[in-house]
Amino acid sequence: MHNPATEPRKSLYYNYQVYPYFHTAEADAADDQTVTVVGAGPIGMTVALLLAKQGVKVILLTAEQQLSEGSRALVYTKRSMEILQAAGAAERIMTKALPWTHGNSIYKGQIAFRMASPTSVHDQFAPLNNLQQNWLEHFLLDSIQQQPNIEVRWGNKVSDHIQENDQVTLTIETSEGSYTHHAKWVVAADGGRSPIRERMKLRMQGASYEGRFVIADIRIKLDYPTERLAYFSPDWNPGNTILMHREPDSIWRFDYQLDPAISPEEALLPENLHKAVNDQLKMIGKDHLEWEMDWSTVYSARALTLDRYVHNRIIFAGDAAHLLPIFGVRGANTGFQDAQDIAWKLAGVVKGWASEKLLQSYSCDRVGAAREIIAEAGKSTRFMAPPTEGYRLLRDAVLSLSLEHEFVRPLYHWRTSRPHAYTLSPLNSACDDNAKMNEITENGALIPNLKFADGSYLYDAISGKFTVLAITEQGQLPATLSAEITALKVQGIPIQIIALAVDGQKSTEAEHTFSITPEIAAEQFFAQAGAVYLVRPEHHINGRWMNYVEQSITQTLNQFLHSAQGVTV
Repeated sequence: MHNPATEPRKSLYYNYQVYPYFHTAEADAADDQTVTVVGAGPIGMTVALLLAKQGVKVILLTAEQQLSEGSRALVYTKRSMEILQAAGAAERIMTKALPWTHGNSIYKGQIAFRMASPTSVHDQFAPLNNLQQNWLEHFLLDSIQQQPNIEVRWGNKVSDHIQENDQVTLTIETSEGSYTHHAKWVVAADGGRSPIRERMKLRMQGASYEGRFVIADIRIKLDYPTERLAYFSPDWNPGNTILMHREPDSIWRFDYQLDPAISPEEALLPENLHKAVNDQLKMIGKDHLEWEMDWSTVYSARALTLDRYVHNRIIFAGDAAHLLPIFGVRGANTGFQDAQDIAWKLAGVVKGWASEKLLQSYSCDRVGAAREIIAEAGKSTRFMAPPTEGYRLLRDAVLSLSLEHEFVRPLYHWRTSRPHAYTLSPLNSACDDNAKMNEITENGALIPNLKFADGSYLYDAISGKFTVLAITEQGQLPATLSAEITALKVQGIPIQIIALAVDGQKSTEAEHTFSITPEIAAEQFFAQAGAVYLVRPEHHINGRWMNYVEQSITQTLNQFLHSAQGVTV
């Protein structure tokens, strides 16, 4: 039997609710149109919402009966917010989240480097946004409760599974005993210690770093703006690093590096936590302020990934698929990109318009993203938590030089999490003009978002569907394009045409027409009237043409479309 905690967790700022558990006395089976998602953290919830948006029913299993504890995943990038907007939760989230653009790296009491995240008038969200994970899950759950296609089963712990050719049988423990659940598809979003991954004896590849960090959430009133503060080698913790982040509800998060000689258990003793917080407050001249401890934990920096995320009918996402260092806010933010990628691909298979071959591109696209991040994360992790004395000497030398020489400062600035460009995706068109066009908008890259004169955004119009973006003049689309897209719709493909009119003239054959200037066409798309972009349902470019060639989109999609009524399209 499984008996999760039924006492509400304690928090200085969040009122936890205990939800009633689900149990059935008989074997339970999901139908062919239903996906079972294991794990109701941010990634599992987002997968569920994005699948539901595609018309797929979801059973969402969670071992707990309440939301997660503490700040955990705290900083969400612009790209994550765009994905959460597509899931239908971003507006709720941004009523509470704290947006920010800058971060200071401080050494010997001086600002050694000031990070400024770039912004654009076309941005729908700030580059970075702080919100505790329990609040994020709260708003995701609000959105889930508005979705009739999602059933949440609280207090359901998956204790075993058997995978057959076209079915997964889960053994689920509850406080009333166990039951079996038969699923056609399972998305394992069950966290960094994924029991499903462990039962399958799947091993991750990559590196674990020696550095361990303590997270301490405290309630205190500090008169600092919402910016990331990084203190290198502070007097009270020489050679190590501490990060400070403002959170909503007068909560501040301290992440400080742990001396290797101190065990996690020792570090979390109340007296040691209080000493570390007080030492940091004293260093910044705020030791006269009162504060309260809310939550604390210890984490290690790891950079690991599975080599495949799709294992027949079980698909891994988020921390169950990869473990990435938080430096550069890569953890949950990478998981949201997993969620968006697998949701439309799995929906295509479940809805019957795509073959299972499409799912293999999820591994190719997202494992490639994880490996790129691992390569970058190693650099930032070695700077934040030097693994050897040599690395520490090099870091300190760079920091010292940066105090007086501006050209040195960017040398140690790690790039924050950014969307991976699927330039090697097997889905990219092989019959287009990609090689002749500007590499900034190459196949696999994100199509640029646009803010239109009425305040709406391009991403809101194209989320969840294949979109043919045609840059038009006098309302003219390429000949036969409309008929080609209509034929694809008949086969069940979620696809639409959107005209971007450089002269403002409406196109009668497009679902929507948005007015843009020739300058925007040139600056954002490096194109002019007559150009066509094919965009995947998650905003990545699938193909592009300076002058469209008939049937090129159908040929591009043919590689993963399901045959319709026995006839290959």
